[in-house]
Amino acid sequence: MTKHHHIPKLRLLAAATVLVAGSLLSACGSDSSTSDSETTVDTATIESTLDTLAEDSTEVAADCPAEDIVTAANAEGKVNLIALPDNWANYKGILQAFRDKYPEIENPVANPDASSADELTAVKTLAGQDDMPDNLDVSPAIAQQVADENLWEPYKPCLWDEIPETLKDPNGNWVAAYYGIMAIGSNSKIVTEAPTSFADLKDPKFKGQVSLNGDPRESGAAFAAVVAAALANGGSFDDILPGIEYFAELKKSGNLTGTDVTEATILSGETPIWIDWTYNYPGLAPKLVENGIEASINVPTDGVYGGYYAQGVVKASPHQNSAKLWIDHIISDEGALGYIQGGAVPARYDALVKAGKVTDEMKKNLPAPELIASIAFPTQDQIAKAKEVLTAQWGTLVANG
Repeated sequence: MTKHHHIPKLRLLAAATVLVAGSLLSACGSDSSTSDSETTVDTATIESTLDTLAEDSTEVAADCPAEDIVTAANAEGKVNLIALPDNWANYKGILQAFRDKYPEIENPVANPDASSADELTAVKTLAGQDDMPDNLDVSPAIAQQVADENLWEPYKPCLWDEIPETLKDPNGNWVAAYYGIMAIGSNSKIVTEAPTSFADLKDPKFKGQVSLNGDPRESGAAFAAVVAAALANGGSFDDILPGIEYFAELKKSGNLTGTDVTEATILSGETPIWIDWTYNYPGLAPKLVENGIEASINVPTDGVYGGYYAQGVVKASPHQNSAKLWIDHIISDEGALGYIQGGAVPARYDALVKAGKVTDEMKKNLPAPELIASIAFPTQDQIAKAKEVLTAQWGTLVANG
């Protein structure tokens, strides 16, 4: 959960299933989605359906991935991954699917809970070594920094044309295999009245209870929370200062704490209220159930923001062909359906729906279709400028304020 981190009204209860309220329609203003209107998502059924669809898939031509890449990758026998927690967007399942598909290629994950900034640091400090990262999964801001420093190895994976233009670098430096929406989570054992907006978080009764998932200058999830707060307070993709000022006010009032969000802090109650991606909750659900914890998850009504993470091959890494196969895997039907199982929206979602590969059962694990359709992504230029403002203002106004 610490990586670069979750849904309109979603409740996780002490039961053997994940409960998603009204397919998350509450954030769209639908009266049909309330805390008393919940739909049971049978994860076993989703897994079975996913396996069947993967087996029946005819998504790519026989020469994609290219045979020479597969052969060379098997000879390499390894792909070094980093910052992919098991409970983040179902990476546990996606990693295992890769192992099953390519049993001769190991895919160890270094520092699963690393931030996007940590990933870039690892590339630089481990350059030339056999354990240097071959692939990255980073925030848009760090993806741009990697590009500026010429550290991406361009590669356009299979099904490139089905990835929307807003979710890929035109030169093939990176693709965004999945995305999610910022949400406010709360531990109902501690927080009796769940906040549903950024405005709610300013209430004095939440003093010392609100946490960001990391430092927004390093963490993609925290960066996204600032942008979402900006949208909720009169800002825009071109002006995120209102979001920074919002968190400055939240810290001054004592509501914002300095604790990062992890599975441990949520289970212990150390972070009663947290701001994170929608897709992190399905992976957390079993632990919450096991500990008898009920969580209320709401996409803020006043600041809806969807964001992606960029995946790409690292230039001059030791296992170039295996790295390309990993990108092909996460873009493939199998990888995309794996993301859905984890509550993330795959980049190829529209194409998968059109092809009839996303079942109604799978859709219950995602934000409402209306909410997905409403998401707009900032451009790389807007992200770069927002990062500059954040770097210049966060320390003065928030971190050191």
